[in-house]
Amino acid sequence: MPDKELVEKARGGDQGAFEQLVLDNQNKVYALALRLVNDREEAADLAQEAFVKAWQGLASFQGESSFATWVYRLTTNLCIDYLRKQKRREGVEPAVSLDDADSGWAEPADRESDPQLLLEKSERGKALARGLNMLPDWQRRVLVLRELSGLSYQEISSALDIDLGTVKSRIARARLNLRKILLEDGNFFDGPPSKPVNDKKERG
Repeated sequence: MPDKELVEKARGGDQGAFEQLVLDNQNKVYALALRLVNDREEAADLAQEAFVKAWQGLASFQGESSFATWVYRLTTNLCIDYLRKQKRREGVEPAVSLDDADSGWAEPADRESDPQLLLEKSERGKALARGLNMLPDWQRRVLVLRELSGLSYQEISSALDIDLGTVKSRIARARLNLRKILLEDGNFFDGPPSKPVNDKKERG
């Protein structure tokens, strides 16, 4: 059943339809949270909280973006709030603005399909993971959404509530910074960036 139909049923109170939406998206949502906060237990909690917020906010979901994009945005904002609280507890101020909008699910059952685990199975993946963790939060966030979660520039713009030009410039800067880190680490490798399917509007 298409997501739109599941969303409509869920908005009507069909918990089974919402559970299917969770099953369809939980691995990607967990992997996104994990890459952003770099803590498996916290990522599982944040992913669960994102779906709880999605269930509670279904009535206000207008369907202007896909359900997945909406949940990515909820997840991203929750992770940003978590990181801010961590930095406050550590007494460290964030170096840049985080640009977020004001505004039983634990870990995925199928851990073998977790992109984080697949990424780390190779030495190249481990080097890339280390490089991503060395990036500033605002660079890592856009690069994770683009390269690991496969979102288009427009979807990232919607998820982070920043304009399209800012998304493109941040991704470009993040890629350059990551390349520099990998070069210094002796682990640079050439490879084309990911190309999500929904990028037709981004050309030209």
